[in-house]
Amino acid sequence: MVVVRTLTVWCQDWPVVAASAEAGTPAQVPAAVVLGNEVVHCSATARAEGVRRGQRKRGAQARCPEVVLFEDDPERDARVFEPVAAAVEHLAPGIEVVRPGLVAVPARGPVGYFKSAEAAAEKVIDHIADTTGVEAQVGIADGLFAATLAAHRGLIVPEGLTEEFLAPLGIAELDQPAERRRGRPELVDLLRRLGLRTLGAFAQIPERDVASRFGGEAVLAHRLARGLEDRAHDRRTPPPELSVAQHLDPPVDRVDAAAFVAKGLAELLHVGLVAKGVACTRLGIRATTETGEELSRVWRCAEPLTPQGISDRVRWQLDGWLTTTRLTSGIAVLRLDPEEVVGAAALQLGLLDQGQGDVADRAARALVHVQGLLGPGSVVTPVLGGGRGPAEQVRLVPWGDERVPAADPDQPWPGRLPAPSPATVPVEPVPVGLVDGTGADVGVTGRYELTAPPHRVLVGGGSQEVRGWAGPWPVDERWWDAEAAHRAARLQVLTAGENGAEQAFLLVRTGGRWAVEGVYD
Repeated sequence: MVVVRTLTVWCQDWPVVAASAEAGTPAQVPAAVVLGNEVVHCSATARAEGVRRGQRKRGAQARCPEVVLFEDDPERDARVFEPVAAAVEHLAPGIEVVRPGLVAVPARGPVGYFKSAEAAAEKVIDHIADTTGVEAQVGIADGLFAATLAAHRGLIVPEGLTEEFLAPLGIAELDQPAERRRGRPELVDLLRRLGLRTLGAFAQIPERDVASRFGGEAVLAHRLARGLEDRAHDRRTPPPELSVAQHLDPPVDRVDAAAFVAKGLAELLHVGLVAKGVACTRLGIRATTETGEELSRVWRCAEPLTPQGISDRVRWQLDGWLTTTRLTSGIAVLRLDPEEVVGAAALQLGLLDQGQGDVADRAARALVHVQGLLGPGSVVTPVLGGGRGPAEQVRLVPWGDERVPAADPDQPWPGRLPAPSPATVPVEPVPVGLVDGTGADVGVTGRYELTAPPHRVLVGGGSQEVRGWAGPWPVDERWWDAEAAHRAARLQVLTAGENGAEQAFLLVRTGGRWAVEGVYD
């Protein structure tokens, strides 16, 4: 498979830059963007004062009293980014907006026109600064993922050396916003705890082993770590009849009217995609004004777009055109083209997804019918809550009852088992043995250290070789209450059976014995 040589343009801390620019806040003033009560983006000057992503608003203000806080607003980010995207497109037609603050384009055109990769990068940076006043960084590498990481460092990776460039980078790079997917943070955390701390270490594992141990999402991440494209095997050429268009009479020249049009056209496109069994991953948005002006932009997405995702991107783009582009008249025709589609199985909507309309109603009626036949407790819904162990964090609530967690999930819960949680949790822990190379029992000292390296797990009448482990983690609950006090230690182990199949267990040691508290799929 040929990996496309890609040029990316990245604007650091774009949500903060966009908010500050729209509010007229000088760049040297510490600033941060908050969502609810949490800091989600902050400027370099704010970071120098101790502000960090993930902090509470009050904590950020305590660290830096002069920090200016803005509410998170994706529409603002996209609207203010439109002039930057237009500046890049002026030198390199055919750009794709990955997200506000990051655009990508095949590198062959600009590199060939400006005679070298270095000259192309310099021209793009200078043109953006001259036309918009925004500072940007350019990266060039094989594939979008590597090119994005190269842009973060302002690097041009020589052709064919992308895998060597990625190898020493931290495994957390797989959770970049441009590539963020469902389950990616949990995967990164699991890989780190298994000792795979760099992209190179992860890339060295055979893909077959990654698929059998971690699943499909990990295979896509593994391809990225090797410098390959993640979805090449599933891409399809969209049938031309999937495109949808709407003639607007009267023409749209207001943002609120554009938002209404975006929602209706997004739903129409989604219905057509579902009918063909596909989902969109690159969305082309094209508009024609009343006087014949033509506008075009392509949005690229890490995951297949939901109806809300399509609507959001159309609304953001129309907002940018109507607000920052000097149009001579309103938009008369709006057209959506699915530039790239994948099998609809990639869009894993929940059983009771709210966007499914009568499907959710039928499912709810069916569940109530089952309750009528078998009793109220026959259909239950898991509710995530607080707690330290996996069994404590899930409460099963009868269908239709109020979904209230057994314990407050927002409490600190020191000693809580880190993500991801085991896929299978037995009602009662299953006793097992954990032995070292001599066959002696592996214990845990008072300092929560293993007495010897684990060699085999004795489970189900057989034994499995230990390939790796993480922990132990102490469990010391309610030590102040003699009757309710609980002291134990948890350990994650990766084993291999006689047939070579690998399995991961969560073990707990209490009362001098080991037991299986959870099994990872």
